[in-house]
Amino acid sequence: MMNQTITPRESDRLIKTLKERFEKNLMRHESLKWENILEKLKSYPEKLWSLHKMEETGGEPDVIDYDSQTDTYYFYDCSIESPKGRRSLCYDKEAWLSRPKAKPKNNIVDVAEEMGIDILDHIGYRRLQEFGTFDSKTSSWLKTPERIRKLGGAIFGDYRYDEVFIYHNSAISYYISRGFRGVLKL
Repeated sequence: MMNQTITPRESDRLIKTLKERFEKNLMRHESLKWENILEKLKSYPEKLWSLHKMEETGGEPDVIDYDSQTDTYYFYDCSIESPKGRRSLCYDKEAWLSRPKAKPKNNIVDVAEEMGIDILDHIGYRRLQEFGTFDSKTSSWLKTPERIRKLGGAIFGDYRYDEVFIYHNSAISYYISRGFRGVLKL
């Protein structure tokens, strides 16, 4: 099992980065206060570790949603293109195992689990696109409904021609320009 802690220095640097991103992108969370998010972050150090992994792999996490009923903040990967440190991966372990050769280094389901995050689904992906243009040169695997996955497929999204597209591909596929976006619930 991977060590799921970060040093105090890494924690301070990450919190500074998250605060700066939060303040720079207020349109993503107009009614939220940084102080409330910070208080919650300090209460859940394992979530800080996951956010650190999101940042470290190029995700640029930021708060997009808040559920007042459950007091849950949602950090999405907000990098303009699919996170660079999470590309060239097939969809899941079953897909990875079924490739006879030229296997990718890993799969998105296992990587997301190791990071302690969920894979963004198509609804969250469309929500993210309300705040800018994301994946205009890359694409991102999305959480795939089980019925599609059972048939060997997986879905991904991108932004082309001023439109958000959700497509399908074989789950064993992987591309240098396709990664995945995650969401962390805090």
